[in-house]
Parts: sequence; C-alpha cells; structure tokens
Amino acid sequence: MQNELQPQTTENQQEPEQPASAQKPTKKQQFFQFLKFTLFSISAGIIQILSTTILHQWTGWLLNYYWLAYIIGLTLSVIWNFTFNRKFTFKAANNIPLAMALVILYNCIIVVPLALGGDALVALWGDDWGILVTAISLLINFITEFFWDKFVVFNAKVTDRILKLFSKDKEQ
Repeated sequence: MQNELQPQTTENQQEPEQPASAQKPTKKQQFFQFLKFTLFSISAGIIQILSTTILHQWTGWLLNYYWLAYIIGLTLSVIWNFTFNRKFTFKAANNIPLAMALVILYNCIIVVPLALGGDALVALWGDDWGILVTAISLLINFITEFFWDKFVVFNAKVTDRILKLFSKDKEQ
C-alpha cells in the first residue's frame, strides 16, 4: 500500500512534482504574506513621501517639477521594496535580473500616469497638496504592485516561462 502523502510517479510524467515551497500557500500563509508586503510597502511609502516632499516642498529644489521629485522618490522606494519583498515576503530565489526587469516594466507602465496625473493634481490643487497627491499615488501603486509582484515577478512558473521564451536552446 503506497503512502497517500508520497507523490505517484509514472514513466511518462511530464513535469516533476513541485517542492513544498512552490505549492499554493494556506490562507494563513497568504495573510502573513500580505501583512509583510503591507509593512514593507509602508516603509517604502515613508521613504517615497519623505524624499518626494523634501525635494518638492521643503527644499524647493524641484518646486515646479513635482513629476521629477515623484520619480526620484519612487525609484528609492522601489529599490527598498523589491529587496525586502524578494527576500522576506515572497522568499523568491528566481532569476533576480528578470525579476528586477519585471519590476521596472511595471513601474514604466504605472509611473507615467501617476507622475503626470500627480503633476496635474498639484497644478490644480496647489503645491501645498503635494503630500496628499503622493499618498493617493502610493495607494494606487500599493494595490496594483501587490498583485504584479505576487502573480508575475515572484511567481516561478511565470518567470520560468519567460526565461524559456528567450532561451537560446529552445526545445522543439
């Protein structure tokens, strides 16, 4: 009698069994993953708000260039967030250059509307509302980035497929 916990193998089996870490996490594990992502995102948000506000409002260096202050603040927070979420939240050991490229792709898609939209809101509401505009942008970024990171960037199945598309020795 074969133990029910042991995977059954056949000679024609296409893919090997997934390791325990690649299997779908429990609801409790998913909750803690979301909690970690939230805490790291809050710390990244603090970095972004402070750096954007310092550059845009407090020093006046980029007073007429909210979009540039936003992009600098976002870049600092993305590096912080990527590093900690890769290591502690998603515990991803997949291809780091590809993962960072996917993060950059996401940010290229989301940054332009958020930066230009934020710039338009600051022009409409006034420079004193820069912090609120940044907070709104952070909320939009937080929600969309969680799903992008979880289902694309740190998903080994997705990144393996992408790597396979670009590999030199494709299987026929």
